[in-house]
Amino acid sequence: MKTLTDQLSTYASYHRDTRNVLTHLVGIPMIVVAIATLMARVPLGSVALPDGHVLDINLAMLASALACAYYLRLDMRYGVVMSALFALACWLGTGLAQHDQGAWLTWGLGLFAVGWVFQFVGHWFEGRKPAFVDDLIGLIIGPLFVVAEVGFFLRMRPQVHAEVVRRSGSLR
Repeated sequence: MKTLTDQLSTYASYHRDTRNVLTHLVGIPMIVVAIATLMARVPLGSVALPDGHVLDINLAMLASALACAYYLRLDMRYGVVMSALFALACWLGTGLAQHDQGAWLTWGLGLFAVGWVFQFVGHWFEGRKPAFVDDLIGLIIGPLFVVAEVGFFLRMRPQVHAEVVRRSGSLR
């Protein structure tokens, strides 16, 4: 399995233009919430909690749990942050999925389409195709890249940032 630095460096090599990164900061969260919204309507069962409440599990929760297990395996600190953000996306998506079918599809498909418009505008600035075209793992690394970029901007994880910049040729 590739390391955190391997994954972020590869992804960063497709995202060297600051305008592309900025469009991803908007587009990728929209896509994550859109997918959670669309998947939240697929029930998988219920779990009784110790306090007597029942938690309804849906496909968005399962997919998020699997993605977060991967993030946790790559890096504990990023994995914890990604788990919190994916929990938020599931909460938002589950809330949006509660609406009638028209509103649910409008939110889900609308966020998905607009998010991808941001992505492709960014890659137009970049002059390079999206990373997932060459390797589908880019679809799961994209949200992690956004979190890492925000952290790097805030001067967090400077050793990881320096190595990603060194390996990817990024100017940031």
